[in-house]
Amino acid sequence: MAFPIPSHLPRKKDARDVSTQILTKISETTLKDLNSKAASSWVSELEDTISLTKAHIHERISNDLPDFERQLTTSISVQERLRSLSQNVNVLSENISNPESGLVPNILNTLTNHAKLAQEATDARSRHGALAHLLRCRNELKRLTQLVEGGELPEATMAGSLLEESISHAPEPLQRSEVMADLKRKCTALRNRTEEQLIHAYARSIVISTSEIIVRATVRAPQGTSTFPLSAIITSLSPAALSSHVSTLRRDIIAHCVDYVLKQPVTIDQTISNDISGPVEHKLSIYPAPPQEEDLTFRIERLTTVATFLNEHLFPHFPEPERKSLALSICTPIRTAILNHLLLPHLPSSLARLPGYLQLTKRAVRAEDDVVVKMLGDTTGERSVGAWVDAVGLHYERKRRAEILDKARVIVVSPPDDSTSFRVEVPLVLEEAASPAPPVDKAPATNGATNGHKTNGDAGIVVDPEEAEAAWDFEDDTPVESEESSGDGWGFEDEVDPEPEPTPEVEVSQSPEPEMAETEEPLEEDDPWGWTDDSSPAPGNDDVPEEDDPWGDAWDEKPKQVILSPVPALKPAKGLQKFSKSVPNSPAFPPPRSPAIQQPLTPQPNTFKNPPQPPPAPLVVKPARVTESLLVSGRTKELLQLVEDVLREGGDLVSSGILASYASGSPGSVMMQAAPMALELFRALVPVANATVLQQSAKEAMRFSNDCSFVGQELQRIIAKLSGPKATARDKLEEGLETLKLLADSWFEDAIVREERSIEELLDGARGFIDTTHQHRYDECESAVNEVLRRIRRVAPQWKMVLAKSKYYDALGTVVQTAISRILGDVLTLEDITEVESHRLSELCHILNALEGLFMEDPDHPSFVVSYVPSWLKFSYLSELLEASIADISYLFEEGALVDFEIEELVKLVRALFADTPLRANTINRLLQGHPGRGS
Repeated sequence: MAFPIPSHLPRKKDARDVSTQILTKISETTLKDLNSKAASSWVSELEDTISLTKAHIHERISNDLPDFERQLTTSISVQERLRSLSQNVNVLSENISNPESGLVPNILNTLTNHAKLAQEATDARSRHGALAHLLRCRNELKRLTQLVEGGELPEATMAGSLLEESISHAPEPLQRSEVMADLKRKCTALRNRTEEQLIHAYARSIVISTSEIIVRATVRAPQGTSTFPLSAIITSLSPAALSSHVSTLRRDIIAHCVDYVLKQPVTIDQTISNDISGPVEHKLSIYPAPPQEEDLTFRIERLTTVATFLNEHLFPHFPEPERKSLALSICTPIRTAILNHLLLPHLPSSLARLPGYLQLTKRAVRAEDDVVVKMLGDTTGERSVGAWVDAVGLHYERKRRAEILDKARVIVVSPPDDSTSFRVEVPLVLEEAASPAPPVDKAPATNGATNGHKTNGDAGIVVDPEEAEAAWDFEDDTPVESEESSGDGWGFEDEVDPEPEPTPEVEVSQSPEPEMAETEEPLEEDDPWGWTDDSSPAPGNDDVPEEDDPWGDAWDEKPKQVILSPVPALKPAKGLQKFSKSVPNSPAFPPPRSPAIQQPLTPQPNTFKNPPQPPPAPLVVKPARVTESLLVSGRTKELLQLVEDVLREGGDLVSSGILASYASGSPGSVMMQAAPMALELFRALVPVANATVLQQSAKEAMRFSNDCSFVGQELQRIIAKLSGPKATARDKLEEGLETLKLLADSWFEDAIVREERSIEELLDGARGFIDTTHQHRYDECESAVNEVLRRIRRVAPQWKMVLAKSKYYDALGTVVQTAISRILGDVLTLEDITEVESHRLSELCHILNALEGLFMEDPDHPSFVVSYVPSWLKFSYLSELLEASIADISYLFEEGALVDFEIEELVKLVRALFADTPLRANTINRLLQGHPGRGS
């Protein structure tokens, strides 16, 4: 499809055009070819073309001659008519536009003369109207001047209004004249002069101040001897001035006649002056009364006296609309003043002052009806004072609740103060039963706990309930040592020697089976908590000795001797001699485990060659009730005392029945809500007000957990004693009890998690304990492990002086478990460990062995670290396995000493430690068969 040529582009000329052809030939002819012959041919060609064209034209006319002649005739006729029309138009234009005889000039002259005459008539009429209006204004101005000079103020006000109206309705020409401007100035001056005299007369008629109220029924004009009634003066004021004076009068009445009378005691004296020389004067004098006045009902009486005076002597002088508006405008301020200056500020804060206050409320309600409704005519039906008094019981309880919560807020936002802290004994009930230990192949040591916490086992602690010792016997007034103190964190008294105790004989079943003997051994080997001491009866409540030890002198007592079943000694593997010597009075493998305070020991690995025998019947032990102590902030005492006082006050309020006819709901319920609300403030504000301290101090976070726990325990005691009206707060207090328990546990756990996070961050510096052959990498790992050790040692004494023993070891064990679990995981994931690395890793693991001392109460007895750190034995074995031979590892595995390790961990460790040899392959194959006695 061809592209269309745009219409704006020039088209190519017809090739048949003779002129175009000739011009083209001329343009294409060069100078060399240009001659006369060529030019003659071009001229001849043009002449031929012209002749041909003429012939064509003549031929066409001949072919259509009738049409040609008709068109020619029409053209001649049109020319003739155009010539005639042009002549007629010229004649008409001359007749219209001729300056002398033309139509248009004659009409314009006539219209001009008529307009001039009409303007002269209009000017005459306007001048006459303006002069007549000006004369009337002059007469009114003269009359106004005479009235003002004669002191006739009411008439002058009316005359001034008429003059202003006349000026405003003046004709338009007159309004712009100088005489009218002068008239306006004179009228304004006279009106201002009249207004000034009226204001002066009004000011002399009504006087309201803090000391007196004066109303003069008639007033004398400032100029002249005429007197006028006060109502005439008020009526004569302009609307704007009257509105302004009414607003000012309303403000003065509220400030000097209502607020002033209700705020302070006053004395009122009413007098009437009827002197012949002056107008009648009604006066109400107000004098401050002595401040010793206690009966607030007198203020209500005086307010009624003032309102009566105003209603009788002041309001009637105002016009009816203003009088009614003024009276109604002070109704709401009177109600508000009674509430804000009398009822609300004097709302009592004690039950003893409530009866007298209720008499005041009754008088206030009666005053509202007498003054506001009857006297001032308020028919809106609003009874704000009566409605408030109807709920006075609710207001009283809300005020008491607000005061109580303010006091509680002051208590809970106070910063921590060690000088006010005290120790609290809490009961610790143990109900344990000695049961046979499960076979080793079914209960490895690592299965006894999860996440670093102990789990209940089947074995128990033999405790005599008659000898429960007070492990938390502290003096409340004993100051708490600071975190930086370098003394004995346990507070043992070195000067006092414990009394020697006779060693009781403990009967232990002699089982011929070694496993049973080992199971019985930790039950009666030693008792670091002092719960199995049968040497002396437990002291009574009145015979508890005073102790300065944070955890009691019972911890200094030496454990009693026990008769243990004989245990065959095993020969330790080669290279592990030093590990067997690290723990006294114990077989070579595994290290001894001391019993926990609350939880039984995790079953030890089976290191004996004899098969396990059926266990004997469990030994049922009676529950032993002991106590332990924890450190609590002093503000908890104040908070609990406040809660008890609130409940007692609420009960007294209900019992008195004084608000039975006022309270809209249950009397005392609102006030007693302050008790659970105070606990809510404690839970909400303490973490916020002490956020920085709680985040930075390990001790304060645990102490807040103790505070929540202690408040919860005491709250449980308070709830148990609730009865009668106080029982209405039981549900809320029980909700708070559950929340306190949850908060105590959460802060305890959060403090531990925060320390675990710190331990993880410190061990991140070890970077997985890789490349320890390089000295700088070993230094980094050693620094990280030492920082962990210092961190735990720094946190331990802070927790020790705050927490109860059971929770202290739980928390400490969790943190230690986190550290050694991380190291275990990093070391066991190493794929290749050289000889140098194995020695250095063993040295790094040995650094944390110093933590075992934190779980030891008596240096003569082994620690009980394994009861709180489930991976401790596994960690201890790891440090020795890193330097052990493959034969030692095989021996330990065959003896069942490595049950804490998973098979995959052992296989990976063997592959990392030893080269690929047939011995290693055989050992790995043996390991893959599973632990002895546990199957594959």
